[in-house]
Parts: sequence; structure tokens; C-alpha cells
Amino acid sequence: MSKILIIEDEEAIADLEKDYLELSGFDVEIATRGDVGLEKALKEEYDLIILDLMLPEVDGFDICRQVREEKNIPIIMVSAKKDDIDKIRGLGLGADDYMTKPFSPAELLAHLRALTRRQGDVVFETLSLGDLTLNLESMDLTCGNESIRLSQKESAIARMLLGSPGAVLSKEQLISRAWGPPPAPATIT
Repeated sequence: MSKILIIEDEEAIADLEKDYLELSGFDVEIATRGDVGLEKALKEEYDLIILDLMLPEVDGFDICRQVREEKNIPIIMVSAKKDDIDKIRGLGLGADDYMTKPFSPAELLAHLRALTRRQGDVVFETLSLGDLTLNLESMDLTCGNESIRLSQKESAIARMLLGSPGAVLSKEQLISRAWGPPPAPATIT
């Protein structure tokens, strides 16, 4: 299983990325401060780092530079900074890809897969349970010799079910996974 480190100070974003990537077959850890993320990146082994730029303690540019001095781990830099100079600087320091927020978890996964394909790494592209196999790229679900193409929402539900064998999942969890969380109730002021 590919091991990914997410260095992101916005916990809601980090948790969303983590949940999506874990359902896609990855082992994911999160660091919410730059100094902690840098220490993890240098001391532990990861197959890829998803690195935010604006972090407390140590910023993403410094983390990228220091990691590149010691390791050759693929790095996807993510930031709300849209200026070309930030992208050029990040890529110049050794980032392999640069994504501008906001982006969907599916887009992040596509960038991750494209990067790891270029690196020649093996990435889990299927989830299996018993006779069922879900191809995470084509969204084909196979049972025995029969295969059907799933919609995005069906694929999201299948990923959750196949990625959680033996777990009891509520209707609300499945709906939230496929359609996102319900909107906040309106308030009268």
C-alpha cells in the first residue's frame, strides 16, 4: 500500500483528503504544522507528500527544499496562492506538481496517480472484496466475468463499501460520501 503524508494546517481539508485517499486504497498520515510535517517527512518513509504552502512554524517552501536535500519523494504542492511566481518557486525548489485551491479530492487523486505513473511507482488502482473488484480509474465493477460501469456516485458508494469490509455503514454515511454533507440549516436573524 502506498503511504502518503499530508502536511496541511486546515484540518477539515486534511481530513477530507485523507478520507478520500484512504477509500482509494492509500495509507495516509496528517501533520497540521510545518515543523511536525518536516520531521515526519525526514524521519519516516513515504511514497508521496501533499504539501500546503502556508503552514505554521515552517512554510511549505522550506519543507520542500529541506526534503529535496535528503530524499527523492514525489511532492504535490497545494496552495491558495495563484501567482505564477509562487508556482515557479515551488516547482523550482523541487515540487513535482502544483495545485491551486480549491480543488476536488477526485482531482487530487488524478494528479497523484499521474505523478506516480510518471515515477514508475505501483499505485493501487483497484479495490477488491471477495468476487467484487472495483477499478478506481475506469469505475468498472467486476463480479466474476461480468462487468458494469458505475456512475461517479455509485463508484463513491462502492469505494466506501469495499474499503470498509465488515463495517456497518449508515444510510447517512453513504449519502454523505456520494453527495457530500447536507447543507447547513438556514438561520433566521
